[in-house]
Amino acid sequence: MASEYQTKLFINNEYADAKSADTLSLTNPFDGSTIPAAVQIAGAEDIALAVAAAQSAFKTGPWSTFTGAQRAACMHKFADLIVENAKELADLDALCMGAPIASNAGFIIPEAAAVFRYYAGWADKIEGESFAADDGTYKIVRHEPLGVCAGIAPWNAPILYVGWKIAPAVAAGNTFIFKASEKSPLSALYLGKLVVEAGFPPGVIQFVSGAAQTGALLASNMIISKISFTGSTFVGKIIQKLALESNMKRVTLELGGKSPAIVFADADIPNAVGSAADGFLFNNGQVCVAGSRLLVQEDVAPAFIEAVKGRFEAINSSLGNDPRVSTTHYGPMADEAHFKRVMSYIELGKQHAEPVVGGKQKGDKGYFIEPTLFVNPDKDGKVFNEEIFGPVLSVVTFKTEDEVIELANDTKTGLSATIYTSDLNRALRVSAKIESGNVSINAPHFPVHTVPFGGFKESGSGKELGKYGLREYLQTKTVLINMKLVPKL
Repeated sequence: MASEYQTKLFINNEYADAKSADTLSLTNPFDGSTIPAAVQIAGAEDIALAVAAAQSAFKTGPWSTFTGAQRAACMHKFADLIVENAKELADLDALCMGAPIASNAGFIIPEAAAVFRYYAGWADKIEGESFAADDGTYKIVRHEPLGVCAGIAPWNAPILYVGWKIAPAVAAGNTFIFKASEKSPLSALYLGKLVVEAGFPPGVIQFVSGAAQTGALLASNMIISKISFTGSTFVGKIIQKLALESNMKRVTLELGGKSPAIVFADADIPNAVGSAADGFLFNNGQVCVAGSRLLVQEDVAPAFIEAVKGRFEAINSSLGNDPRVSTTHYGPMADEAHFKRVMSYIELGKQHAEPVVGGKQKGDKGYFIEPTLFVNPDKDGKVFNEEIFGPVLSVVTFKTEDEVIELANDTKTGLSATIYTSDLNRALRVSAKIESGNVSINAPHFPVHTVPFGGFKESGSGKELGKYGLREYLQTKTVLINMKLVPKL
């Protein structure tokens, strides 16, 4: 029944009906059935109300007087509540976009809670600087919150981005308006009641729903001081333009990637196979840092490709189960539109070479796609060069270190990379030459909340996580005091 799901907007610590009658239609990607939840879309009037509430909370509400320790207490409580409700949150994401509940409740959602706890630790440690008045002027540098901030999240890990975007913002003293993807809005809306229970005053954290038009309203708002967006490079450029043309608000962009996974002949091959196959298929390949360009040194390539093929075949044999069941580890594409998009890339790849495994829909219901492996596809083609965001892996062989560095860097994006080798010197040498904001050695790359995450080139700008993520929500002020005019005590 629709009453099982929260479909209203969460504004000023209350669930409220949107001013318009427009709603989102949601589909369960497991079987294509309609989800009985008409999620209300935030229009211009709703965004104006949310911004007003956030502005009031920041300037004159209780939040404006909270100490860092008080902000931290709310954040720790919210983190506890996220963990306590992990099963319910994971179930909503599995329903909306097919993320297996086992990995979501067991890893992704607890990680979001950990991000809140990490930034809660920063809330009372935002320091400034002072410089001696050796020239007659005493100098103070302050780091202050920006004000009203907003975030737009993708559909692949909704609660993770709640942590990444909201936690550093509120730790710094800002207020925040969060829009989940129109494909997976239910888990974010569920969080509203937890915001109240955690003790956040009205207007501090708010959740609105909608598609591109709602996102554009946030990006172009004249009061919002900062917007953080995770999604495609195409949409990121639109967000950047809207932000610039409105009030030149700050923008953090975490965009697409076509990440290389480099396997040298001296690598621990079983580890590399597991990482390149199972790691790549985490969340069904719908991960921005997925190593979708697998570059394998010729000496080990035949055996390595056969091993990856075997892992894909084994994973495919268990594909098709309900992601809401705890024993399911691989799910469907998020919705029909994305299913068709991924399948269109597979058909493009078949114009040059048949996949050695996969390449078809799995089953006759839902949006499952067999793990698909192309070997030496057209290097100028879309399959090898464009982000597919699905279970489609391309393998290309190489001879030398210099050759693979050139191959790895031959892309417009630079979000992540992985290097598999037993030679630490080579790992450090190659990682220094890879044009990517993030590099992992001998493991799939997954962001760690204590260090910064962000891409090079068209993979975005700005950083999330670590102290660098906190800095994105602070502005720096210089105060100069003419000591000659200060009365002596």
